[in-house]
Amino acid sequence: MTNLTRRWVLAAAGLLAAPIVPARAETKAVRLSHGYSTGYLPMMVMRDQKLIEKHAQKAGLGTLDVSWRIEDGGNIINDAMLSGAVDIAGIGVPGFLVLRDRTLGKPQEVIGITALDRGSLWLNTINPRLKSLADYGPGDRIALPGIKTSYAAVVLEMSVAKQFGIENYAKLDSLTVGIPHPEAYAAMMSGKTEITSHMASAPFSYQELKNPKVHRVLSTRDTVGAMNILMTMTQKRFADANPGIMKALLAAQEEADAFINGDHAAAADLYVRVTKLNLPKEQLLETLNDPDNTYNVAPAGTLAYASFLAKIGTLKQSPVSWKDLFLPYIHDLAGS
Repeated sequence: MTNLTRRWVLAAAGLLAAPIVPARAETKAVRLSHGYSTGYLPMMVMRDQKLIEKHAQKAGLGTLDVSWRIEDGGNIINDAMLSGAVDIAGIGVPGFLVLRDRTLGKPQEVIGITALDRGSLWLNTINPRLKSLADYGPGDRIALPGIKTSYAAVVLEMSVAKQFGIENYAKLDSLTVGIPHPEAYAAMMSGKTEITSHMASAPFSYQELKNPKVHRVLSTRDTVGAMNILMTMTQKRFADANPGIMKALLAAQEEADAFINGDHAAAADLYVRVTKLNLPKEQLLETLNDPDNTYNVAPAGTLAYASFLAKIGTLKQSPVSWKDLFLPYIHDLAGS
């Protein structure tokens, strides 16, 4: 029995025992966003193959109008969620934790739905002088999607704290520049801007190292471990009003994960089709074939991020359990 089947069996048992209540109509339209990295690939598969629509129809929700947009960087994604521009967003785990902390108990309170991927980010550079974090100085610039709240920004701080002590976690913050990964890649590789380093996610991290002028300063797998990078989130009131859509998203993502794991070549073609980025297929396959990059709805390491953010004062309330952060539909999985 698959995880999805087991959850539906448990849900069905609960429905048989529950009192009969009038049916509640769910929304007929849902708006989602994702970023550019291959960590968002499950959402791209759902988008391309219309899997949310498929599973909503199977669940008896009728025809669901699903629209998509690309948003990259924690601050930008959080603003879109708070403004009501999107209903469900893909986001780095730290960005979600910050937004959750700020909205707890408020009408705009957010909740996690699923994890998206596990992997690592690489700090790459074209400056031969930069061999470690200790070599960075006032004249250096590090590109990442969003200052302070993006996943790249937080894992850079975690890496700095590990090397220089928690009291120095912000030592390199003044060197960071917030731009999306594709623009960061182009800026660094041109050699004509102030940006000489990039806290890069896949596939850009892999593509950069194909150039002999680029070398890797660190991998977050070595500094913070193999943890969940991205996840999906929504406002709690939207989840409460649309439980069927939440379950349809979960079913759609599990189907998308199976598609990616079963056919890397087709997944690489789909990535190019959805993002419209002109990336060589062989480099995308290198990314997908790397066992460090995996796709799973169960979260890993969310409490490690929360602990760090609480220590530096970013979070006022640190969650006790990873289950505090996600809807109950995945609570039966082995998460952290």
